Amino acid sequence: MWRIILTVVQVFSAFSIIGLVLLQRGKGAEAGAGFGAGASGTVFGARGASTALSRATAIFAAIFMVNSLLLTYVGTKISDSQPRTILDQATEGQSKTPAGAAKTPAPNTATVPAPAPTPPPVPTSAPAPAAPAGTAQPEGAPPK
Repeated sequence: MWRIILTVVQVFSAFSIIGLVLLQRGKGAEAGAGFGAGASGTVFGARGASTALSRATAIFAAIFMVNSLLLTYVGTKISDSQPRTILDQATEGQSKTPAGAAKTPAPNTATVPAPAPTPPPVPTSAPAPAAPAGTAQPEGAPPK
């Protein structure tokens, strides 16, 4: 309820500041008075609207600043009472688990089959050693 009211006041004060700043004459407006632009300031009187408009701008600027602080305060109170994001809810769910409980469940070993034992390596037969260079066997002779 307060947040909606403060938001409406914030928007109204922002548009008021914008309008009041656009109504005010700039510092360089006096330079154009010699070319006929000086007559536009007589609508608000001889002094012009500089004091009234600048005072109203200052008041709305103060309202805007105080309202910004109030909106910040109301926004933090709302976010403290209710977590709004999924990340906040996830961290809240993890903090509710008891300290002694395991955070991740242990894998179920009954359904996982045990690995098969590996067979021992089979020895390979080594080739026969070569005959010395000086002893040549006849061509059809059986090996020694």
